Amino acid sequence: MFRSVRGPAVVWGGIVAVGLAVAVIFSTASRPVAAQDKPQDRAGSAPQPGKAADTKDITLDQAHAALAAAQKKADELHIKQDIAIVDAGGNLKAFARMDGAWLGSIDIAQKKARTARYFDMPSGEIGKLSQPGKPLYMIEISNGGLITFPGGVPIKTQDDVIIGAIGVSGSTVENDQACAEAGASAVK
Repeated sequence: MFRSVRGPAVVWGGIVAVGLAVAVIFSTASRPVAAQDKPQDRAGSAPQPGKAADTKDITLDQAHAALAAAQKKADELHIKQDIAIVDAGGNLKAFARMDGAWLGSIDIAQKKARTARYFDMPSGEIGKLSQPGKPLYMIEISNGGLITFPGGVPIKTQDDVIIGAIGVSGSTVENDQACAEAGASAVK
């Protein structure tokens, strides 16, 4: 026989709670599909299978054009850069490490690009807002780490739609920014 230290009322209360939980689970599972909540019913219509969503994303050709333009600017400045391109979702799309560019700048270039895309503004602008006493103070510790100094720039289409971002690192922030701007302006 089962014996409870707390008494029979606690045991029977637990049994009743478990029974109610099981009843709720079975009643929800047995409802007709049309009556159950569907994500698309709450948030509008879901994309149709096989049909792409109405979003714009940087193409591989555009990413390569941005890389080439940023590298050309770096060559003109006689500097070695790490150059990262992220897509509209902030995922790495293309990357180049110029011969002799610092290893430590690989991560920085990628974070500059993500910072620019996550907030749809140059990484240096985030830096201005993240100083002590400013509204975004300490934001650089969010999102797995951001870079809040210049060198990250959103990449836009001719109709001003952001399709990705570029991040450049390996020199002064002024040079990083100039290379990033050159890369971003190469995309049409």
